[in-house]
Amino acid sequence: MKNKKLINYLSLSGVASILFYLLHDIVGAMNYPGYSWTSQAVSDLTATDAPSFVIANGFVTVYKILGCLCCALLCVLIGGEKKRSLKLGVYLFAIMNFISAIGYALFPLSSAGYDGSLQSFIHVYVLTALVVLLSIVSLVLIAVGALKSRYRLLGVLAIFALALMFVGAVGSGSVPKEVFGIFERFSTYSAVVFTGVLGVFGFRKKAA
Repeated sequence: MKNKKLINYLSLSGVASILFYLLHDIVGAMNYPGYSWTSQAVSDLTATDAPSFVIANGFVTVYKILGCLCCALLCVLIGGEKKRSLKLGVYLFAIMNFISAIGYALFPLSSAGYDGSLQSFIHVYVLTALVVLLSIVSLVLIAVGALKSRYRLLGVLAIFALALMFVGAVGSGSVPKEVFGIFERFSTYSAVVFTGVLGVFGFRKKAA
């Protein structure tokens, strides 16, 4: 603990970001009459016409700030690593977080579900596709690099997060609408929680 620097402590912003994502999901649902977390996507809570928009968007904004801060600090801390795949994976995961934070803020769902508008099209089919692709590639690279280094636990957790992401993607496209929201959250929360995992990794990593 004596050797920890400010950058290590600030890396725990990734852990704090999980709390604010949970709050946006839980408190947002409490302010959305008739909302069903089992059948609706979490992004419905921040649709511009949702009754929960103001409160949920407030929490998710703090989540994005903390998550991006964590990823930016990780990029600094990982700079001296010899495993290129691990470094590239962290860099791509950071890019994914920034694209998610900025892109979804600029193009939120205009209505719950998918209403066919250009704004919703960009949100669902452009940004989400890009975020998912970057998430998969970054997690694979982190897993490969970490398993070949002294950070084996990080590699195992990256594989676990990737597995949950695939379960969510496959499940949300094939299960009945009544449980769509459950499987959709496997995908969203896998990236959210892994940001917290990287935050702990940054806290434990020796600063240069």
